[in-house]
Amino acid sequence: MSVRLIIADDHAMFREGLKGLFRYKSDFEIVAEISRAEDVLPTLKEKPCDVLLLDLQMDRWALKDVESLAQQTSVLVLTASERPADALAALKLGASAVVQKRFAFETLIEAIEAVAQKQVWIPPNLQATITAQWRSTADPQLTGRESEIVRLVALGKTNAEVAERLAITEGTVKTHLNNVFKKLGLRNRAELVHHALQRDLVGSS
Repeated sequence: MSVRLIIADDHAMFREGLKGLFRYKSDFEIVAEISRAEDVLPTLKEKPCDVLLLDLQMDRWALKDVESLAQQTSVLVLTASERPADALAALKLGASAVVQKRFAFETLIEAIEAVAQKQVWIPPNLQATITAQWRSTADPQLTGRESEIVRLVALGKTNAEVAERLAITEGTVKTHLNNVFKKLGLRNRAELVHHALQRDLVGSS
């Protein structure tokens, strides 16, 4: 099954470059391309997609659009910004990934595939920032172990990586996550990460 993509970027050369690279990915289908920020939401409603590639530096700063767009589809933010605060702001507003434009194309593919599976993809440099800023305040609804697992999931770790880090089985991680989803009324990992960010368990400097 193909992953339907929409590219929203006001640089025609960049869009053409992405389309040229995506031709080698038979499981990717570009359903639309957009050059103006104001056209993104109407296009999404007309042509549903699995992942929206959204450039923050379009004809206007598009960060304020992320929250409404994330209610329509999974948003992967593309940005030339090197500021961790911009990436964290996008994630807090509901973006499922942030990829800086200087990253290799393989990194973008990795992020798209993760987002298409309803996961959150966080760049390595931002993971370090999140780890440094993670606050000791825990969600009162969660146990200590559940909070620890939420922290690792928010850093983009897979169940297998969480299990290895905590020296528990992958099945135990899944059980804890299912309990967390029920307690917090969440459906998937992406919603869990957004919950953690929005409750200021992570700083935003």
